[in-house]
Amino acid sequence: MKSISEIKEIYQAAQNGMLPDFIREYEQDARSGVKSLVEKAKRELIRLENERERMQKMLSYEKQFGQDYALICGIDEAGRGPLAGPVVAGAVILPKEEEILYLNDSKKLSAKKREELYDVIMEKAVAAAVGFASPERIDEINILQATYEAMREAVAKLECRPDLLLNDAVTIPKLEIRQVPIIKGDAKSASIAAASILAKVTRDRLMVEYDKVFPGYGFKDNKGYGAQAHIEALKKMGPTPIHRRSFIGHFVDV
Repeated sequence: MKSISEIKEIYQAAQNGMLPDFIREYEQDARSGVKSLVEKAKRELIRLENERERMQKMLSYEKQFGQDYALICGIDEAGRGPLAGPVVAGAVILPKEEEILYLNDSKKLSAKKREELYDVIMEKAVAAAVGFASPERIDEINILQATYEAMREAVAKLECRPDLLLNDAVTIPKLEIRQVPIIKGDAKSASIAAASILAKVTRDRLMVEYDKVFPGYGFKDNKGYGAQAHIEALKKMGPTPIHRRSFIGHFVDV
């Protein structure tokens, strides 16, 4: 008979898709420790079933257009509102036959979960890319046009040309690909959610690196947004090369 510690290891391994087998194998074991693991497995199985149901709803647009378009790409951005740093756009073509759970609006996910999903997306996506618009470019052409530019760059960098774009609320100018703007699309479309995660994680990692180059502004924590400590540092030390001059005129002379 296997020890409870051995069965616990089997349970942990079973969470990758073998929970029903684990439950069948051990639900007759009378030991309290094993019973507890079986109950945990049953609860986890219910959570997985609920998550799969949620993801089926998140794939409704992909299914709706999938009859006519082979390669459907989600588009979203991160960083339109900060005082510093670039705006980053993500473009993701998800696989049709492979399951990716827990995709959602990146703002609804913890940083740890976003990092986990970033790795899954990069591993499983048919294609994925990011585009950037610098603070200087944002100041030059405004944040909306810079966001469009970053989105076009992300699409151009994909390894394959998409047949359809699902966008979070916008229609991107100067693209000869059919586009479907979806209000709050990062919470309604799996492809847009994946793009939002890609953009958010990429930008957050970049701002952590900028924190090392420009210490004192709290970029590691605030990611360039207008937190009070960031604004106070801006007033005290002045702007850095990554601050958006068109965004900070209320706080310092530019």
